[in-house]
Amino acid sequence: MMLFLLEAGTSLLENAVESVVEGSLTSTVLVTSAFILSVAYFSKMTLKQGENQKELKYPPYIHSSIPFLGHAIAFGRSPIEFLENAYCKYGPVFSFTMVGKTFTYLLGSDSAALLFNSKNEDLNAEDVYSRLTTPVFGKGVAYDVPNSIFLEQKKMLKTGLNIAQFKQHISLIEEETHEYFKRWGDGGVKNLFEALSELIILTASHCLHGKEIRNLLNEKVAQLYADLDGGFTHAAWLLPGWLPLPSFRRRDKAHREIKNIFYKVIQKRRESVEKENDILQTLLDATYKDGIPLTDDEIAGLLIGLLLAGQHTSSTTSAWMGFFLSKDKELQERCYAEQKAVCGEDLPPLHYDQLKDMCLLDRCLKETLRLRPPIMTMMRMARTPQVCNKAKEIKGCNLMVTLCQIWRVPKRCAGESLLDVLRFDPRQHIRCGGGLLHISPSDSGGFGGRPLEGLDSDRPGRLMGATDDEIQPCSARCPFLPPPSECLMVPGLLHGMEMNSGGCTAT
Repeated sequence: MMLFLLEAGTSLLENAVESVVEGSLTSTVLVTSAFILSVAYFSKMTLKQGENQKELKYPPYIHSSIPFLGHAIAFGRSPIEFLENAYCKYGPVFSFTMVGKTFTYLLGSDSAALLFNSKNEDLNAEDVYSRLTTPVFGKGVAYDVPNSIFLEQKKMLKTGLNIAQFKQHISLIEEETHEYFKRWGDGGVKNLFEALSELIILTASHCLHGKEIRNLLNEKVAQLYADLDGGFTHAAWLLPGWLPLPSFRRRDKAHREIKNIFYKVIQKRRESVEKENDILQTLLDATYKDGIPLTDDEIAGLLIGLLLAGQHTSSTTSAWMGFFLSKDKELQERCYAEQKAVCGEDLPPLHYDQLKDMCLLDRCLKETLRLRPPIMTMMRMARTPQVCNKAKEIKGCNLMVTLCQIWRVPKRCAGESLLDVLRFDPRQHIRCGGGLLHISPSDSGGFGGRPLEGLDSDRPGRLMGATDDEIQPCSARCPFLPPPSECLMVPGLLHGMEMNSGGCTAT
């Protein structure tokens, strides 16, 4: 830039000399003055840019005395406690090593906005998720293809997931639920998480795959789904897929057998004259922008991904919500009374529109998602250098955002570690992030399907309104007994309503 200015200045001075020879002194003075001012301005901008670069620092790095493993043991034992302690000590952006990989965490809504507002070419998803999802879903779908192709595939699925379909799903889910619980008898002890996982495999398969695949679903096929779901582990993400680990073998075998089942159903549906109104038919009729239809292998892969996505998040959230309700008898009775008030005393078949009137149940669900989101961590690979909170991220590092922590930042929400069913009551104002947060039940979108009024649109995650001194925090009405340190990634065994956390998820 400076060389260009010097060359331009030389040319201008030559013209000025010619002007002096011609006797135009005024023009000479004006041109020379403009050149000197321009050089001074650009010199100042260059120096200022250099100073700004000096102010940028790499994120604080948490050193470990254990080579290669780093902080894997401490993080795996209690991830939320580890992150909260690191947040208090190092701030919202910091890095540490686990199993030879460096991870940079973005904690708090302001820092996490970098990931949520990024472009895929800058912070890439395929680079981190493909090795985890491809062995489960298969080649040619999801994160195994460029993002533009994946977006087209998601649009195809979205076409079949509409309100009209949801209304039809209500009766299917109710039927599957009644049939499942008939086998329980009048008493006993059950593993809540395992039971709900089994139930939601049935409901998800019936709603998302169609009646042919649902009719083939037995205990053997359900175990194949479980083996596939077992492929989403830390080992699958950190270790090479060719290692002969038992979980890898079960995953690969289940993948082959489930796809063979799907191939037969797809072929039979293609030969059928009648068309069904379900997701399978939607995928059979779908085409890419260039007019090319999906292959049988792509359809089978998308069906696997759709089922696991629907089953995994629903069973996890349902298990945690059941655990919370089991600890509060009064809350159980209020939810039951609400269902009777909305549906009728004899609880006739449920309708889709009635779900919107179950406000207490809706708030219980929101609080469960806040405390125990089924997707704990979102990951991206930084392909280009990124700047967050004056910390310069290294190109090629793994950027992480944990949803569990965003709503657990100290002073972000009053009683952030407690279950409070009035937290999302539209009649309540809740204390969040130093501002006044109001939830409007009449709008759509945002957290839990509804936006948070008072959000500053110019600063993602920042709230406008009163200060902490001007409002009172809402009280803890339903205490959540396990402390944050016991929060792992997904619920594990819930034997007789006694919790032992375990498992993991990263999608």
